[in-house]
Formats: sequence, structure tokens, C-alpha cells
Amino acid sequence: MRILPVAFLAAAMAAGAMAADDKPKKKKDDPNQIGNRDIGKCLNFYSIEKEMALGKQAAEEVSRQARLNRDPLITEKVSRIGQNLVRSSDAKVPFTFQVIEDDAPNAFALPGGFVFVNTGLIKIATEEDEFAGAVAHEIAHVAARHMTCQQTKSQIASIASIPASIVLGGGLGGYAARQGMGVLIPTAFLKFSRQDESEADYLGTQYLYAAGYDPSGAISIFEKIEALSRTKPGFAARIFSTHPMDSDRIRKTQQEIEQILPAKSEYLVNTSEYQDMRERLIEQDARRKSDTQDPRRPSLRVAPGTANPEDGHDERPTIKRRELVQ
Repeated sequence: MRILPVAFLAAAMAAGAMAADDKPKKKKDDPNQIGNRDIGKCLNFYSIEKEMALGKQAAEEVSRQARLNRDPLITEKVSRIGQNLVRSSDAKVPFTFQVIEDDAPNAFALPGGFVFVNTGLIKIATEEDEFAGAVAHEIAHVAARHMTCQQTKSQIASIASIPASIVLGGGLGGYAARQGMGVLIPTAFLKFSRQDESEADYLGTQYLYAAGYDPSGAISIFEKIEALSRTKPGFAARIFSTHPMDSDRIRKTQQEIEQILPAKSEYLVNTSEYQDMRERLIEQDARRKSDTQDPRRPSLRVAPGTANPEDGHDERPTIKRRELVQ
């Protein structure tokens, strides 16, 4: 038997390793291919245009029912973070971002690019990469068209219960269109399978990385939300009802970061703008709660334009309270 020299074996092993490394990645596994890959391919009764119209209708319903934070400094920063992530995603629709006054640290997306972020998420995300990680996850749900794909599956499952004349006469597409017109409640789009959540984790972490953020921010925010199951089970139940969370999901995301995302010399972790915005929101929330929790607190009614002689500033308590509630 011929024995090969050790040097030859080492060279062969190195060549084999290089060949394995050089093996082309699937587009879905390659962050360099973002925007140039088939994400969101599924059996779907909804066109992109129909999906956007459906999401707009649902978003209007949310806006009517929720109390939105309209502070321009807060909403502008949230939107800027979101739009930066959208530019680094596979999404094919325009996005809008709005902030809801709600202490539950959550966010949700509707079909067609309508994203709502709770103030509670901003408060728990102490660094910008953590907040961006949660937003990137919602953008991934939209890019993968999870909402309308799920809706299509539900409609297919109900086909057996409808008269054959409807199926044969109008076809599945016609039935889906009629059903779609009746979808008015946004919660119909907020329940995802674990497979959908896993894909949103996978894609969202890539978007976070492509936008320049530290991808471990996604891990950090997931860990904080999971910790709520022990400290604030009521909040956790509200979040987990739409976004199932467990340690395996977090561990899997960590493995994917190590396997598919090449290390960078620098990452964006936090910015002073985000810190200022977050502190502003926390101060607003504290003042509002102070005003509402102490009904015995005296209030001073001051005529518009009347200055406070003690500090020289125009104090308008009533107007200030209105601004904070908006």
C-alpha cells in the first residue's frame, strides 16, 4: 500500500476545506444577495396591490382604536430606523411606521408594509441595535408575505365547507377575493406559526446586519422579552400570543449569526439620537402617569400668554398636558 507524505495529506485537507468554503451559498443564506432573491414565494391568493390595500384598511382600523404617539421627534427617529432597515431588506412594498402608547414591549406588522411599534418596546430596548432587531423582525414578516400566505392557507382549509357551485363557478381566486374584502380585523394577521417566526428571525437578523447594526442586538432584545415571562407574565402572555418565544429560538438565531454572517470590524450599537429619543419618551410617560395617578394634585389654570414670574417662561399646564396625551 502506498503511503502519502504528511505534507501532501495536509495540502489535500486544506484544499478540501477551501472547496467546502467556496461552495455557493443559497441566496436565502447570503446577506450579500438581499434584494435579489425570491423571498415570500408561496401559494397566495393576494396580489401585492391587494395586499397593500388590505394592510392599509387594517392600519386605519388600528389608528382609530389605538392611542398613537405623535411626538415628531419620536416618530421621526422610529421611522428613520425603520426605513434604513427596509432599504437593507427583501421587501418590495413601501413602509410606514407608527408608535402606539402601550407599555407592552411589542411591535407588529400588517400586510403591505404597515408597522406599529409600542412605546414599551422603546423603553425596554436600551440600545438602538436592540430596537432595530425587533423592527427588522417585523419587516421580515412583510417581506416574506407571511400574513397573506397564512390567510390563503386558511381559505384553502375552508374550501370544503362551501358549496361546490361557488368553487366551480367562480374558482378559488374569485372566492379568495370575496373573502378578502371581508377581512377587517387586524388581529387576523397577527398570529404566526413557529415556522413563520423562525423565518422572520432568520431574515430579520440578516437585515439588521446588512443595515450595519450588531446582529447580536436581535439576541439581546429576544432575551429581554423572554425574561418578562418570569417578571411580568401578563405582558409576556400578550406578546407570546402573536410571537411565540423560547430559549431554543434564541439559541438557533445565535447559531445562524455565527454560521452565515461574516464578522465585521465595526457595528452600530447605539446612537445619541436614539438615547435622546428614548429618554424623551420615558420622561413623557412619567409625567403623564404622575398627572393621572394623583387626582388630588392641584392644577393651576393660567391664561394663555401669561408668563411665570419665577422663571420667565410661559407656562401653560393645560396645553402641555394635551401635547403629552397626543
